[in-house]
Amino acid sequence: MPKLIIDNQEVQSREGIPVLQAALEAGWDVPHYCYHPGLSIVASCRLCLMEMKMPNPKTGELSWAPKLVPSCQTPVKEGMEVRFDSPAVRDNQKDCMEYFLLNHPLDCPVCDQAGECYLQDYSYKFGHAESRMIDPKLKNPKKDIGPKTLLYQDRCVMCTRCVRFTHEVSGTHELCVINRGSRAEIDVFPGFPLDNPLQGNVVDVCPVGSLLDKDFLFKRRVWELRSAESICPGCAAGCAIRIDHADETVIRLKPRFNPEVNDWWMCDEGRFGWKYVHDPKRITAPMVRRGMDTLRPEWSELPRMLRFRFEEHMQEEGGKGRRVGAVLSPFMSCEEAWLLAKFVREVDPQAVLAAGPTPYEGEDQKFPSGVNGDGSKVKFTILKEKAPNRRGVEMVLAAAGGEVVDFAAFAARAMKGEFSAGWIVGGHPKGWVDANTAKIGAHFRLLVVADIFPNPLIEAAAIVLPTCGWAEREGSFVNADGLVQPFSRAIQPPEGARRDEQFLFELAGYVGLASGERIRELMAERIPAFVSVYEPPAVPEHAH
Repeated sequence: MPKLIIDNQEVQSREGIPVLQAALEAGWDVPHYCYHPGLSIVASCRLCLMEMKMPNPKTGELSWAPKLVPSCQTPVKEGMEVRFDSPAVRDNQKDCMEYFLLNHPLDCPVCDQAGECYLQDYSYKFGHAESRMIDPKLKNPKKDIGPKTLLYQDRCVMCTRCVRFTHEVSGTHELCVINRGSRAEIDVFPGFPLDNPLQGNVVDVCPVGSLLDKDFLFKRRVWELRSAESICPGCAAGCAIRIDHADETVIRLKPRFNPEVNDWWMCDEGRFGWKYVHDPKRITAPMVRRGMDTLRPEWSELPRMLRFRFEEHMQEEGGKGRRVGAVLSPFMSCEEAWLLAKFVREVDPQAVLAAGPTPYEGEDQKFPSGVNGDGSKVKFTILKEKAPNRRGVEMVLAAAGGEVVDFAAFAARAMKGEFSAGWIVGGHPKGWVDANTAKIGAHFRLLVVADIFPNPLIEAAAIVLPTCGWAEREGSFVNADGLVQPFSRAIQPPEGARRDEQFLFELAGYVGLASGERIRELMAERIPAFVSVYEPPAVPEHAH
C-alpha cells in the first residue's frame, strides 16, 4: 500500500485510487462536486485542486508546482507530497464557490436538500461570507423530466454526475448537457423522459438540490428524520439501504454503500416499494376463533395458549399418525424462522416443515442496459426472485432436521389430510394465496396463519396473527450470493401488533428482550454461518 504525505502528515493509501479519495478516507474534508467513486472522473468542478510537489525541470529536485492540480484526477503514488491547507488552495476554493453561487437562488428555506446540501456546507466552510453579485441572476425554468423526478436547473452546479450515471450505470442515456458556457444546463433528450428502473439514483448523486424526488418533495425537513440501517426486501439481491423515518412512519429509502452487493445504488422498485408498510388494510391484532365467537386475546396470553393447543392436538392426533405441518415464509428473517422451527420441532419432533412459495417476476435485469453478451461489466442487477430470504429460510430448515419439503409437496399432503395442525406464515406484500392454496386450510383441525394482509387462507384459520413489515423488525436476510446481512428496526408495528421476533422468542420458551444479535448467538450453536454476519465498510465522513 503506497504512502504519501498530505499536509505534512504521512498517510497510507489503497493502491490506484485518486489522491482525493485517499484524503477523504484519511479524514480530510476536501470539497468536491463532480467526483464520485462509482462514476468516471471529469475534474470539472475544480473544487478539489491541491498543491503537489513535482520535479523541477532544470534541477530535478522536488518543489511545489506553480499550478494547482485536481486531486480527483491524480492517482496516488508512493512518496508523493501534496497539500490542501495552503493559501493558494483556499483562495481557489473561495473563488470556485463564488462562481457556483453567482446564479444560485437563495431558496434554502423551501429546498428539500437543505440540511444535507453540499452547496450550503461548502459555502459556509470554504466560501466567501457574502456575495459580490449585483447583476440579475440567470433564471431557468423548473423541468418535469420524468414521472418521479423534477429538475430545478437554477440550483445546478453542472457537476454532470446525473448525466454520467445514466450513461455509465443505467446505460439508458436520457440525460445530457445542452448549450454551452454559462448557458449550459442539464436536460433530457426530447421524447425520452428519465424513466429507467434506476433513475432514483440521480437524486442521490446530486450534491445540491437540483434533482428532486417527487415522492419526497416537501414532505419533511431532513433534520426531522431519523435513520436505520436495513436491507431492501424487494428481491433476493439484498441491497444495503437506509430507512429515513419520523413519527413511526417511513419517509424515504436511500442506498448504503455495499461493495459486495449494490455499491452505491438501488433500484426504483426497492426505493418506492415500501408503501404497503402503512397500508390501512393490514392485520393489526391477533384473533382466535372458538365456535361462532371471535376473541381478541392479549399478546402475553398467546405463547402459553398456542403451546397448550398444539400439545393438546398432538396428544389427540399424534397416535393416529397425523402430524404438525409448518410453512416458513421467505419474507421472514432468519431469526424468526429459526424460532418458529424450534417451537414446531418441540411440540412435534416429526413435524413436516416447508419453505413458503417464492414469487418471481419476469427476468433478471442487468445494467448498464445492453450489457448481456457484449462483454461489458454488469454494475447493477435487479433479480426476478422477489423474496429477500429464501436461502436463509432454507438454511434454517436444513439445520432444524427432520422432514423438509417444498411448498407444492406440503400443499398436496395437506389436501390428503396428513396434518392435523398447521402454522403457515405469509408476509408477502402482494397477494400470494391462490384458489388452490386457499383450499388447504379446510384440511387442518387447528390452523394458525400469520400474515400481513387478509387473504382467503385466513378464513379457515383458528388463530390469526399479524406479521410485521420488514421496517418494523430486526434480524438478518441471506441474499442470492449467500451473504448473511443484518438489518435494524426503524419503526414500531401498528398499534395492536407486536414485533415478530419478540413474540416468537417468547413462544420458543425464552425470557427477556429479543434482539437479532441475541438470537443469532443462539443460532450460531447449530448454524455456523451465523457466527459472524457481513456488514458493509463505513463510508468516509466527508465523502458524498
